[in-house]
Amino acid sequence: MKRLFFILAILFVQIGIFAQGSDFQRAVSHFKGHTATAAATRITHKAALANDVTAQGTLTMKQPATVEIAIDGGKDALLMEGSTFTMTVKGKKHITTSQQNPQFATFQKVFESILAGGSQDIATLKEVTIKKDGKQLVLTITPEAADKKQQRRMMFTSFVLTIDAATSQLRSLRMNEKAGNYTEYTFTNFQFK
Repeated sequence: MKRLFFILAILFVQIGIFAQGSDFQRAVSHFKGHTATAAATRITHKAALANDVTAQGTLTMKQPATVEIAIDGGKDALLMEGSTFTMTVKGKKHITTSQQNPQFATFQKVFESILAGGSQDIATLKEVTIKKDGKQLVLTITPEAADKKQQRRMMFTSFVLTIDAATSQLRSLRMNEKAGNYTEYTFTNFQFK
């Protein structure tokens, strides 16, 4: 009886992972073979400050692995080009890679899979959870640190992506930091070209 229960438990877990993967593949299917653009609004929230700071910009996503969010004409920007990540703050560039900074490794895998129309199965990545919330698919990436020293150096505690499951449009990207701080990008006027 215990063996049957164990086999059924494994089967249900595998069915759940398969269903999550299928939801993800359907939700991002429009990306395959297309470039995506959108208007971006950045909200910077600092728990110690009374008001959030808002700024406008653009989102561009191109295959095989380029994602750029440019704010204020590029004075501030986030750029992923394959394994290279460039953050521009007030015109000054900071560059890292997913090999040097492992908190971005799963982030890179998720966006590469999105741009490939879901051809890479991300449902089995241990740092990723996928949840369907009505017509939205919510992907949470929670980077794991190898040790406490690496954990202290991590800039972000998690990344939360929201995708419209019916249209494949990326709706938001929230980058959570320590102490309740976060930067959230919301996207409108999403277009596939």
